[in-house]
Amino acid sequence: MQSDYQQSQPILRQIITEIFVFVAFLSSGIPAFSQNQPDDMLSMADSLRREYRFSEAAEFCQDAIDASTDSLFRMRAGDELLLSRNGENMLGFCSIPTVVARQRFSVSDFYLFYPLEDGAWRAVPNVLDSLAAGPVPSAVYAPEDEDRIYFSAADADGIRNIYRTERLDSVWSVPELLGEGLTSQSDEIFPMLSPDGRKLFFASKGLYGMGGYDLYVSSWNDETKEWGLPENMGFPYSSPADDFMFINTADGRYSIFASNRDCPADSVWVYVLEYDSMPVRRSVTDVAELKKLAELVPEDDLSRVETKGVVPDAGPQNEDVLKYVSMMKQVRALRDSVYACGKSMEDARERLTADVSGEEKDNLSAWIMDQELEQARLQRDLAASSAKLQEIEMDFLFKGVVIDVDKLQEEADREVVGADSGYAFSRRRMGGELSMKVQRPEPKFDYSFMILPEGRFAENNTLPGGLVYQIQIFSASTMVDVSRLKGLSPVFWRPGTSTRYVYSVGVFRSYSDVLSNLNKVKKAGFRSAFIVAFNDGKQVTVQKARQMEKTVRQIYRVVVSSADGNPLSDNAVTVIHALTGKEIAKVIDEGVIGYVVGPFDDRSEADIVVKGLKAAGIGTVSLEAESL
Repeated sequence: MQSDYQQSQPILRQIITEIFVFVAFLSSGIPAFSQNQPDDMLSMADSLRREYRFSEAAEFCQDAIDASTDSLFRMRAGDELLLSRNGENMLGFCSIPTVVARQRFSVSDFYLFYPLEDGAWRAVPNVLDSLAAGPVPSAVYAPEDEDRIYFSAADADGIRNIYRTERLDSVWSVPELLGEGLTSQSDEIFPMLSPDGRKLFFASKGLYGMGGYDLYVSSWNDETKEWGLPENMGFPYSSPADDFMFINTADGRYSIFASNRDCPADSVWVYVLEYDSMPVRRSVTDVAELKKLAELVPEDDLSRVETKGVVPDAGPQNEDVLKYVSMMKQVRALRDSVYACGKSMEDARERLTADVSGEEKDNLSAWIMDQELEQARLQRDLAASSAKLQEIEMDFLFKGVVIDVDKLQEEADREVVGADSGYAFSRRRMGGELSMKVQRPEPKFDYSFMILPEGRFAENNTLPGGLVYQIQIFSASTMVDVSRLKGLSPVFWRPGTSTRYVYSVGVFRSYSDVLSNLNKVKKAGFRSAFIVAFNDGKQVTVQKARQMEKTVRQIYRVVVSSADGNPLSDNAVTVIHALTGKEIAKVIDEGVIGYVVGPFDDRSEADIVVKGLKAAGIGTVSLEAESL
């Protein structure tokens, strides 16, 4: 028998739904839908999840799934349910960090206020990232002296993945994906290495998380020479909002990350936390406590804050040098004011010579006189400040102090935010255009039998192991070029008798397959073509090969990869599923992601899949066979 509490739950959820729908109606001006509609239930779930009410959100998701027969909607609701369940689980392991400072910056340049190498951020699009997509990525961190760069870039489908490229003398290596565990069907952005290079921090929308971009960390494995499976950094680093670009400072004192939680769409918070190498985690379930924790409000105790700022080289710290920089700023400001005052008077005098008369002319003349007096005052102040600046320079010279005027001017021009609160964010400069030569991946050779506008020799002239049929097309006393192939691909050659070279086309795993293509070769112009057979690279008679075919079991696998080596899109994977019910395995070969479909016992079944994928224009498709 159900308790009163259990019986009341559906009623409570209905009341909550009606409240949210009513609020949506008031705020949008759009007539609200019935709370019994699955779409409304899912909207309620999304709102509750963003308010850290994960359990209630999960219940609404389940109600939406139960109320709908639309398979696509149920899939979307299932994804939302997973985020809510993930949020529930993460609340059992919350960190309680010490917040040193937070500051709101524009989403377009917030990363320039991180304590990273000056001039190392490069605008996109560039040679590494051709697409400035999404709400946050608009630059790549690429210091001049680095020999290995980790970056996020969009693939052909606009999905961002993390790549690595290394300096190879005068060129950079072909960008390679880091591994299956760090790659999802959604975006991964802002990969940042720890100061010791042992940890990689990044944000992802597609890995285990509670919604939006979550923060993850992966550790380097010395044995496998690979990055390990990433771990979600948990609440409050990750939240239902977008959280990204986590770093630990080089001095080991701070952790910094950005988030758009409780922010307008054009800005983000940048949080500075005390570095904690072994955070104590505990369960937090109270919604009010969760919201307070997520705000990450700085500590009131300013003794915990480094008053000179987080940035190690934010500016000169010597008192005399600081005075000099301050005076430089004052002189610069006065020069700007003198120029602005003079420019406004020039504009006013032009108006005075125009067709103005009466009271307007008198007022304009009086204003110009006032401005002349103001300009004279500004010029006196400028002269006095310039004299003080020269006095400081002479004092430096007398004391034997050598100063770099250009560097100090640069520091004077640097924008500093938050200094009045005892903590300074110092703005970095954008770097110049990213100039680097990057190798591009060579497309994999397709060994499927084809007749092309121009023939091709096999990239690897060695036949694969097992039972193989080919179509012998001709022999020649000398090596020939592609003009003799009449569009056939792939063509192999082998030494014949009497110093002749024998040419054959195709790699066929069954007699029926090679026979079905024999007439195509003859029609292409090789009327004397005939079938030959090989077993483990040694030629055997066709009769023996056919006998072997009856006793040797052949299995087939379809291999699919995109032309640029990036993961296939969700649509492409859906097409594969539609063509066959076979398993799809994701593999990485030399940094290129591929998908192996199979195994197939029947060659004809595998051929249907190959033809279907080629007709759909999905990447590079080939057929592999194995003898058992």
